[in-house]
Amino acid sequence: MSTDRSTLFVTGGAGFIGSAVIRHLLETTDVSIVNIDKLTYASSLDSIPQAGPQSARYGLARTDICDGEALRGLFARYRPQGVIHLAAESHVDRSIDGPQEFIRTNITGTFTLLQEALRHWRALTPQARASFRLLHVSTDEVFGSLGAHGAFTERSPYAPNSPYSASKAASDHLVRAWCETYELPCLISNCSNNYGPYQFPEKLIPHMIIKALAGETLPVYGDGRQVRDWLHVEDHARALYTILRHGRIGETYNVGGRNERTNLDVVEQVCRLLDRLQPSNQGEHRRLISFVADRPGHDRRYAIDASKLERDLGWRAQENFDSGLDKTVRWYLANRAWWQSILTSGYDAERRGLGLARTEPAEK
Repeated sequence: MSTDRSTLFVTGGAGFIGSAVIRHLLETTDVSIVNIDKLTYASSLDSIPQAGPQSARYGLARTDICDGEALRGLFARYRPQGVIHLAAESHVDRSIDGPQEFIRTNITGTFTLLQEALRHWRALTPQARASFRLLHVSTDEVFGSLGAHGAFTERSPYAPNSPYSASKAASDHLVRAWCETYELPCLISNCSNNYGPYQFPEKLIPHMIIKALAGETLPVYGDGRQVRDWLHVEDHARALYTILRHGRIGETYNVGGRNERTNLDVVEQVCRLLDRLQPSNQGEHRRLISFVADRPGHDRRYAIDASKLERDLGWRAQENFDSGLDKTVRWYLANRAWWQSILTSGYDAERRGLGLARTEPAEK
């Protein structure tokens, strides 16, 4: 890849949101991108079709963000002007069963990245230091569960309820501390539930699409009345680049789509779309819905108030949930090879998150 342009690091760029960010950057900017990803089970380089070995603006560094020496080498080699930090373990059910990897990646990894970014930033010229930014991408789950009314704002208190959300809350606090104590120019974003193309099959919407196409039971946790605010991943990618470029150092920005739906509503809408786009000779797809044991500590409702981002930076979501879900279902129907390759590569789709956490010994 060329080093003549300004360079951004995207950590976790082979994941769902990270790949959307890289696609957006390659399609709409002239920056060079280094994708820092250790390529876990949820990563897919096929999610970035524009990036190839001949790309002058894209490079892959297969690197664990917990490896400080490797990160140091990447900063020295590429001298980035910014970092969008997305690398994280993100599946709540997996965090319940095996929290240790979430603590390692989400907390220790973020700490390691901050240390190496600070080392890099301090060595820059005053002009380069003034333009450098690190954007840490987090989740609305750090705020816990809402009641029936209201929405999370940037001032909402933290009250994480799962090992995943607790690890992300800790990483948010680390970023804030490095910004305040060491003056590393950081920003934080907290987003609502993402959906869209290239989402790993363990997440709700692709999981339901794929199981419905196979005529399998559609498992809905508890009564299905948990409410989430849904954000199309391409809207999120635009928001992140907007925050990186125009956000104020030290500020937090909430990113949401203003699309509240219960989990059951989402599954039923997926079924209706499949009834129209891929009808089954066995009848309506909603016949496959089955209610199963709920996840321990399952937050009842999330909702994001994105007014600050809309007002201060001029961002607006372009997709509503109806248009975005229609495009998403059509994408999974048209791109079976992408998700079928995951299913046939050894991906284990068994139910997780029933509270049977492994008690790994603490690392010495």
